[in-house]
Amino acid sequence: MRLLAKFFPEFAELLDQTDELYQQKRFIDEKTYQYICFAVSIKARSKPCVLKHFKGALDAGATVQELAYILALVMREASGADDCWSHDVLADWEEIVAGNVACGCPQ
Repeated sequence: MRLLAKFFPEFAELLDQTDELYQQKRFIDEKTYQYICFAVSIKARSKPCVLKHFKGALDAGATVQELAYILALVMREASGADDCWSHDVLADWEEIVAGNVACGCPQ
Protein backbone atom coordinates (compact mmCIF):
# COMPACT_ATOMS: atom_id res chain seq x y z
CA MET A 1 0.00 0.00 0.00
CA ARG A 2 2.85 2.41 0.57
CA LEU A 3 3.54 2.51 -3.15
CA LEU A 4 -0.14 3.06 -3.88
CA ALA A 5 -0.42 5.74 -1.20
CA LYS A 6 2.41 7.62 -2.84
CA PHE A 7 1.56 7.19 -6.52
CA PHE A 8 -2.18 6.48 -6.51
CA PRO A 9 -3.48 8.01 -3.27
CA GLU A 10 -7.05 8.15 -4.53
CA PHE A 11 -7.14 4.36 -4.70
CA ALA A 12 -5.56 3.97 -1.27
CA GLU A 13 -8.14 6.34 0.20
CA LEU A 14 -11.03 4.45 -1.41
CA LEU A 15 -9.65 1.18 -0.06
CA ASP A 16 -9.66 2.68 3.42
CA GLN A 17 -13.27 3.74 2.86
CA THR A 18 -14.10 0.14 1.95
CA ASP A 19 -12.80 -0.99 5.34
CA GLU A 20 -15.04 1.59 7.01
CA LEU A 21 -18.02 0.38 4.97
CA TYR A 22 -17.40 -3.22 6.05
CA GLN A 23 -17.48 -2.06 9.67
CA GLN A 24 -20.77 -0.21 9.17
CA LYS A 25 -22.57 -2.87 7.12
CA ARG A 26 -21.32 -6.06 8.79
CA PHE A 27 -23.94 -8.80 8.93
CA ILE A 28 -21.82 -11.27 10.90
CA ASP A 29 -20.45 -11.17 14.41
CA GLU A 30 -16.91 -9.96 15.13
CA LYS A 31 -15.48 -13.42 15.85
CA THR A 32 -16.79 -14.86 12.58
CA TYR A 33 -15.43 -11.82 10.73
CA GLN A 34 -12.02 -12.33 12.32
CA TYR A 35 -12.07 -16.07 11.51
CA ILE A 36 -12.75 -15.34 7.84
CA CYS A 37 -10.11 -12.62 7.68
CA PHE A 38 -7.60 -14.90 9.44
CA ALA A 39 -8.22 -17.70 6.94
CA VAL A 40 -8.00 -15.42 3.93
CA SER A 41 -4.84 -13.81 5.31
CA ILE A 42 -3.18 -17.22 5.64
CA LYS A 43 -4.05 -18.10 2.07
CA ALA A 44 -2.89 -14.68 0.87
CA ARG A 45 0.39 -15.12 2.81
CA SER A 46 0.10 -11.73 4.47
CA LYS A 47 2.06 -11.83 7.72
CA PRO A 48 0.73 -8.49 9.03
CA CYS A 49 -2.86 -9.54 8.32
CA VAL A 50 -2.40 -13.00 9.86
CA LEU A 51 -1.05 -11.39 13.03
CA LYS A 52 -3.78 -8.73 13.06
CA HIS A 53 -6.65 -11.18 12.64
CA PHE A 54 -5.18 -13.80 14.98
CA LYS A 55 -5.15 -11.15 17.70
CA GLY A 56 -8.50 -9.76 16.55
CA ALA A 57 -10.07 -13.20 16.83
CA LEU A 58 -8.64 -13.68 20.32
CA ASP A 59 -10.00 -10.28 21.33
CA ALA A 60 -13.39 -11.33 19.93
CA GLY A 61 -13.46 -14.44 22.13
CA ALA A 62 -11.73 -17.08 20.03
CA THR A 63 -9.35 -19.56 21.59
CA VAL A 64 -5.93 -20.52 20.30
CA GLN A 65 -7.31 -24.04 19.79
CA GLU A 66 -10.06 -22.67 17.52
CA LEU A 67 -7.51 -20.65 15.54
CA ALA A 68 -5.30 -23.73 15.19
CA TYR A 69 -8.34 -25.55 13.78
CA ILE A 70 -8.88 -22.76 11.24
CA LEU A 71 -5.18 -22.89 10.29
CA ALA A 72 -5.48 -26.65 9.77
CA LEU A 73 -8.70 -26.17 7.78
CA VAL A 74 -7.06 -23.63 5.47
CA MET A 75 -4.08 -25.95 4.96
CA ARG A 76 -6.38 -28.93 4.27
CA GLU A 77 -8.55 -27.04 1.81
CA ALA A 78 -5.49 -25.65 0.05
CA SER A 79 -3.92 -29.10 -0.22
CA GLY A 80 -7.17 -30.52 -1.57
CA ALA A 81 -7.39 -27.78 -4.17
CA ASP A 82 -3.72 -28.30 -5.08
CA ASP A 83 -4.33 -32.02 -5.39
CA CYS A 84 -7.34 -31.59 -7.71
CA TRP A 85 -5.65 -28.90 -9.80
CA SER A 86 -2.40 -30.84 -10.17
CA HIS A 87 -4.21 -34.01 -11.20
CA ASP A 88 -6.23 -32.07 -13.76
CA VAL A 89 -3.08 -30.48 -15.21
CA LEU A 90 -1.22 -33.78 -15.28
CA ALA A 91 -4.14 -35.89 -16.53
CA ASP A 92 -2.30 -36.40 -19.83
CA TRP A 93 0.95 -37.39 -18.11
CA GLU A 94 1.62 -40.17 -20.60
CA GLU A 95 1.45 -37.64 -23.44
CA ILE A 96 3.78 -35.35 -21.51
CA VAL A 97 6.28 -38.19 -21.04
CA ALA A 98 6.02 -39.01 -24.72
CA GLY A 99 6.86 -35.39 -25.54
CA ASN A 100 3.50 -34.65 -27.13
CA VAL A 101 2.52 -31.80 -24.81
CA ALA A 102 4.33 -28.47 -24.72
CA CYS A 103 4.17 -26.09 -21.80
CA GLY A 104 4.07 -23.01 -24.00
CA CYS A 105 7.05 -21.61 -22.13
CA PRO A 106 10.05 -20.15 -23.92
CA GLN A 107 12.81 -22.73 -24.07
